[in-house]
Amino acid sequence: MDKPYIPATPYAKLLAAERNIDLARAVPTGLYGAVRAADLLNLESPKKTKISPLARRAALALGIDPEKSSENLRGSGWQGKILYADVLAAAGRSAGKSAGKSAARSGSVPAGAGERREKISGIRKVIAHNMSRAHSEIPPVTQTMKIDVTALLELRAGLKEKGKRFTINDFVMMAAARALRKHPAVLVSFDSDEIIYKDEVNLGMAVSLDQGLVVPVLRSADRMGLEELSSASRDLAERARAGRLMPDDYRGHTFTVSNMGMLGIESFTPIINQPDAAILGVCCIDDEPALKDGVLVMRKVMRISLTFDHRLLDGATAAKFQMEIKKLLENPEELPV
Repeated sequence: MDKPYIPATPYAKLLAAERNIDLARAVPTGLYGAVRAADLLNLESPKKTKISPLARRAALALGIDPEKSSENLRGSGWQGKILYADVLAAAGRSAGKSAGKSAARSGSVPAGAGERREKISGIRKVIAHNMSRAHSEIPPVTQTMKIDVTALLELRAGLKEKGKRFTINDFVMMAAARALRKHPAVLVSFDSDEIIYKDEVNLGMAVSLDQGLVVPVLRSADRMGLEELSSASRDLAERARAGRLMPDDYRGHTFTVSNMGMLGIESFTPIINQPDAAILGVCCIDDEPALKDGVLVMRKVMRISLTFDHRLLDGATAAKFQMEIKKLLENPEELPV
């Protein structure tokens, strides 16, 4: 009798043949239920800690040994797999327990006249590690596009008169979510020799804190109306600044938005928030002259800077995505306000 067909990646099939491993024994984690090489390797080392590559690198950067059992480090992923958010949570718990003991060691250390030294710890250490890794591993390209937001500002002012207050970032997040649903090619990740296609539009929202940058996640943003999205965004930002975000609040982002417009930034090159394929940088709004029906007028113009992983996206794909955001923001009546 023929053996049942088991979907598997080419490398997994080769590995199974070389090591005489029955594909049926593996728990598939690949796209559409395909067995991956990693699934077969897990069979050969069942005692090895299950941890994502990003979580392992973050743990090493924070001085946490994922191979040693600890009440602080608890895996919340499938079959107890340790995820990046679990490492962040463990670092926070460890820091809280050892704050009294390590205050003297981790405080400022005089280095010389007019200088001081301070050890990198906690969230800043994770940020430093992740930014360095993303910058060294990803071939990034940044494309900047101008958007006429005159009509958007007029709509926002009209809504404000009716008692409905929205930020420019609310409209940008809404437009980005709608554009991602129309251009799902942007919702991808790179994993070794595979591309992972995502179904959910989960927006990471960069929030600046005194101790560093955090990116809580707005889930299923494409299914929200403007009021719901604005309320959820405000809630995430407030809880982030109050230090009340939970590990789940960081998980599952598929695209990230970073807004520097309120600080007067005209253009910048945001670093991709792995494992996303792209990040949208939102810049300030300026007055710029333009010709309308042969008459010189002043318009309100904002720039968006999209940084994308060139292993996954090409310039044309990224530009079409940006053009969709531009169309929605220049015609805000098309947004579900």
